[in-house]
Amino acid sequence: MTVSYTLKVANSRFGGFSKLLFRWKGSIYKLLYKEFIVFVVLYAMLSLVYRWLLTEEQKRLYTKVAQYCNRSTDHIPMSFVLGFYVTLIVNRWWAQYTSIPLPDQLMCVISSNVHGKDERGRILRRTLIRYANLSAVLILRSVSTRVLKRFPTMDHVVEAGFMTQDERKKFESLHSDFNKYWIPCVWFTNLAAQARRDGRIRDDVALRLLMDELNLYRAKCSMLFHYDWISIPLVYTQVVTIAVYSFFAFCLIGRQFLEPLEPGQEGDLDMYIPLSTLLQFFFYAGWLKVAEQIINPFGEDDDDFETNKLIDRNLQVSLLSVDDMYQNLPPAVKDKYWNESTAQPPYTMATAAETLKPSFLGSTFDMRMCDDVEQSQPADASPSMPRIQTPLLSRFFTAASPAISIKNFGWGSRGHPHLRRPRADSDFPSPYPSRSEDPESVARIEEEETEDEASRASEPTTPGGCLGGTRLPEASKTERKELPLIQVKAPSSESIGADQPEAWEP
Repeated sequence: MTVSYTLKVANSRFGGFSKLLFRWKGSIYKLLYKEFIVFVVLYAMLSLVYRWLLTEEQKRLYTKVAQYCNRSTDHIPMSFVLGFYVTLIVNRWWAQYTSIPLPDQLMCVISSNVHGKDERGRILRRTLIRYANLSAVLILRSVSTRVLKRFPTMDHVVEAGFMTQDERKKFESLHSDFNKYWIPCVWFTNLAAQARRDGRIRDDVALRLLMDELNLYRAKCSMLFHYDWISIPLVYTQVVTIAVYSFFAFCLIGRQFLEPLEPGQEGDLDMYIPLSTLLQFFFYAGWLKVAEQIINPFGEDDDDFETNKLIDRNLQVSLLSVDDMYQNLPPAVKDKYWNESTAQPPYTMATAAETLKPSFLGSTFDMRMCDDVEQSQPADASPSMPRIQTPLLSRFFTAASPAISIKNFGWGSRGHPHLRRPRADSDFPSPYPSRSEDPESVARIEEEETEDEASRASEPTTPGGCLGGTRLPEASKTERKELPLIQVKAPSSESIGADQPEAWEP
């Protein structure tokens, strides 16, 4: 029976794992105590021979051999070889468990798509799910010793109700050199096709859904067969076993107490019980025993899969689902929270403290925003605002970065954004060399700029109309009401770089 201790570790507390050390069933002590006793007896025998039966010359020779064996243990990569092997075994062990076929999805599809409350409909549903369970029993008989002991012959399978006598004759009449666990799946498909022709399955979509679930079920049966057929390469298991056994064979000789070779030399402390060596044996040999136990989880070890219990459960649940529960529904009524906008199930006194905990709304929900008010104010992006290139990117582009003008924020509605000309004091070439400028447009732009300069000289400049210490043209009162004042700090010459060309102004 599988040893479960999940409830014991549901809550982390002081000494939680320590209490598990005193369990016997499924423990490492039960797996390893025989090998541990053999190792301790051999170590004690060699220690007694060295201490009482060898001469001085023989002790000197034994000391050199023991030192050689102790140095040799460092050349065996125990942690790497054994750790990688056990990891591979554990992954394979869990994959085999997930490959055990369970009829839960298939029985729901059968119950919802194979119709008929008469005897014929009931026979169809029960036969379909029985074929699925029969396929699982046949594959488990070939991989699990527990199931084979329960159903040693096909007579036991017939007696258990998974197969009828007529089906057994059909099964045995089909000769094949390979495992015939797939035959009930083929019976399933033929019977489903017949139910579709009879109208028990009402459309091809339902038949397709039924076939898809059956294929998934059959694929898991196939995976169990292949896991049993294709094992981990034997050479890998042999390498790990030889590594562990040779390591502790060297430890038997090299970890003995040794007398000093020279008469006045200080020797090691005489530990009659080599505690560190015994712990090392417990860890490494126990690691190997773990791999030995779970390399084939379909045996009869304490932690092997309960395949017989799975067969009982699958048959009982699947038949109940497709027969007794077919269209056997409770009345559909209004639920308890029909008139409530927010459903709140009640708590018991043992869980009442959980109602005081706030709900999780996201890790940034309680984060404080920056204290700078300007950073938290919304900014309207103007589609006519050009992008300012960074100093690094400006070294790779030949075109100059357009300067930030007050007209970019909508303060010069009379300007023409598609007509640009360089400033009078700029020697930088035009970014549009191929475009011919209209003389009338240029003259009109010069006239508008003259009017702007005249209005700027006649009106005072507000603090919001400054850009890096340079006075900017003021907008009219109407425009000032429509657009907010935006104060933008122009980049300095040091941040832009000495090689930055002079800006353009629309």
